[in-house]
Amino acid sequence: MVLESQGNRNTIDGETDKIGIEMDIITYISARVNLPSYFKTNHKMEDQVKRMRVGEGRISAAISIFLGALSLVGILCFKFPEILTTPEFREIYTAEMVENLMYGAIIATFLFALISMLLNKKRKNAVIGMALGVLAIAFGGFTVEGRSVEKVSWSIGLDWLILDLFIMALLFVPIELAFPKNKEQSKFHPEWRTDLIYFGISHLAIQLFGVLTKKPAEAFFGWMNLDAVHAWVSGLPFVVELFVALVVTDVFQYWAHRIFHSHHYLWRFHSVHHSTKNMDWLAGSRTHFIDIFFTRSMTFIPLYVMGFSTLTFNVYIVFIAIHAVLIHANTSINFGFLKYLITTPQYHHWHHCEEPEHYGKNFAVVFPFIDMIFGTYHLPGKEWPKGTGLVDASFPKGFMRQLVFPFKKNPFKNDLPPEERTDR
Repeated sequence: MVLESQGNRNTIDGETDKIGIEMDIITYISARVNLPSYFKTNHKMEDQVKRMRVGEGRISAAISIFLGALSLVGILCFKFPEILTTPEFREIYTAEMVENLMYGAIIATFLFALISMLLNKKRKNAVIGMALGVLAIAFGGFTVEGRSVEKVSWSIGLDWLILDLFIMALLFVPIELAFPKNKEQSKFHPEWRTDLIYFGISHLAIQLFGVLTKKPAEAFFGWMNLDAVHAWVSGLPFVVELFVALVVTDVFQYWAHRIFHSHHYLWRFHSVHHSTKNMDWLAGSRTHFIDIFFTRSMTFIPLYVMGFSTLTFNVYIVFIAIHAVLIHANTSINFGFLKYLITTPQYHHWHHCEEPEHYGKNFAVVFPFIDMIFGTYHLPGKEWPKGTGLVDASFPKGFMRQLVFPFKKNPFKNDLPPEERTDR
């Protein structure tokens, strides 16, 4: 719309809507006197929290709250290990190891809260962290001990969630602070809570998806008499077996991923994953449960059918968990020649790019050569996409709304002219 002045009367394309006139007047004036952007129409809201800087006390307060919360959840795992811990991962860590982690986390909670109080006059978050530490001690954080665990038919992998969240934050938050790709993006962007919920649910459900996949795999493929394949796999050196597992699962996941992009109804669900504009270490977890179930089934089934060892399966899970966080991270690390051998943040950010001319590229999760084989490879030197997200779709905010939305409505705009519609 164009603002025109006719004497003392303002008209907008011949209309006299009062609200419309007022908003266009604001746009007209702000464009000339450089008013703050939140007065302008058709402009992104400047509502992101200021990026954290070392020495402000905000980072230490966030760490204090984070460790205090993990300590409280960890105490539940000590008290109810049968229900809340994962049998497969109890074989990896020892009781003494997690006891020491608990003690260290509680002590660090108070230490970082104190640092924040010394550096920042705003002490609300530091006090919250210290309160969580006090609660952890009150509920037995310094006295909990590991014990023998009775075997049960099912459990919630809360221990895996805690360890995974702790390790990922320990690895990737410093990397994103030191080597950010988007230097203006805050850790606490407007949708970080939503992504954290996705992270929690997808990691809590890891054993559930394993069980749901293993039973159908045994039922449908048990008759195939693959003893010779199982013997060959079990005879491989561990490193070779792990590499074979990664290649086989990546081929299956490549096609599962590509199907979700090419089928218009399935794309509704997978587009939830592409809806974030804030690529960071939590963004990879933003995945609809329909998408998670189908994709993980396509990766877990070959692992079960081909008879890969439990050790290979567990190491595969840990590797994929770390790598999936890495490729979505807000980091500019280039990785040199390794980026041609294994997928990197630059590689996967192109898969999430906003530019329509580069849609439908880089479906592989681990190995770029799979995209090369199937003609979907795109890695232009050191260039990164201009932006990430969906330019032709509208998703509601919040986990529950996004969970229900694809079932009810197509998130993509149907009123666009054909030349403006995008095909992922």
